[in-house]
Amino acid sequence: MPKNTKPAKNTKPAKNAKPAKSAKSARSATSGASAKSRKPFLIGAAVVAAAALLGFASYQATTPDTKPSVNDQASASDPGEGSPEAAKLARREAKDPLAQGRPDAPVVMIEYADFKCSYCGKFARDTEPQLVKKYVDSGTLRIEWRNFPIFGAESEAAARGAWAAGQQGKFWQFHAAAYAEGSKEKGFGEARMKALADQAGVPDAARFAADVDSDAARTAVKKDQDEAYGLGATSTPSFLINGAPMAGAQPMDEFTRAIDAAARKAGAAGAAGTGKAGTGKAGTAGTTGSSGTAGSAGTPAGAAGTSGTAGAAQE
Repeated sequence: MPKNTKPAKNTKPAKNAKPAKSAKSARSATSGASAKSRKPFLIGAAVVAAAALLGFASYQATTPDTKPSVNDQASASDPGEGSPEAAKLARREAKDPLAQGRPDAPVVMIEYADFKCSYCGKFARDTEPQLVKKYVDSGTLRIEWRNFPIFGAESEAAARGAWAAGQQGKFWQFHAAAYAEGSKEKGFGEARMKALADQAGVPDAARFAADVDSDAARTAVKKDQDEAYGLGATSTPSFLINGAPMAGAQPMDEFTRAIDAAARKAGAAGAAGTGKAGTGKAGTAGTTGSSGTAGSAGTPAGAAGTSGTAGAAQE
C-alpha cells in the first residue's frame, strides 16, 4: 500500500437519504435496490484492488443493507499517485457528449454524481466552473461525467434525462439547470424533466421524451452506475483524477493540488519518453509540466470537513 494514501474520513450517511426501492420490472434495472445481484465492474481484478489501495476501501461494498450517502463533508483523502488500472476508466472519446475538454488532455477527472445530491450541486455551482476556466480551457484537464443515481426513481429519471439531453448536444446545459440553486427541491418528475430540457435548450422535445424512456438510456446509466459500484463507491460526489480517488465536495484548493500534481506527473512521464530511440516526439502528455518531477502528489488534502459549510447532509 502506498505510504501516503489515507482512507477518506468523515464521510457521513445522509440523514434523509433512503436506499432505492426494489425494481418491479426490467425497465427499472438501474434501481439501487438491485444491489443484491450487483457485481464489481470487471475491467479486471487489478482495477478493484488498485482502487481499494488508493482510498476507495473506505467505502463499504454495496449490499442490500448499505445506505447510499452524500459526502456532506469534504474527506481528507490523499489523492496519492493514482492507479494505472483505474486511470484506464477514462474513456477519452472525442464525441462523448457527457465530457468536456480535450480527449488527449494530460489529466482526466471522472466525476460520479447524482442530481439529487446536495453536495454534487455545490461542486457544480462553486468549484467546477473554476476548474473549467483554469484547467479545461487551457487544455490541461478533461472532465468526464458518470451518472451515479443512488437516491431512487427520481435520481434515475434525472440521470436518463441528462443522457437524453446529451444526445442532442445539451448535456452540460441540462446539468447546469438541474444543479441550479433550488432546482433539486422541485423534484425530477415528468413535467419537471420537460421544463429542464426546455431550459437547457434541447431542440427536439419529442425526441428527448423518447430518449429518456429508452432502453439505450437505461443501459448507459447502468454502465456508469456499475462502474462506480465496481470501485466500491457508495456516496456522491466521488472523483478519480488520473486514477487517484478524491471523495466529497472538496474546496477548490484541494482540486488544484491534485490536478497540478497529476499534470506534473503526466509531464514527467511525457518528458521521459522523448529520449526513446526512433520516437523523435515528446508525446501529448509531455505538453504540461515540463519540470520532470512528480511534484506534491503525496501532499495531504487538508483538514476534513472544510467544505461542510452548507450544514447537515441532505438528500
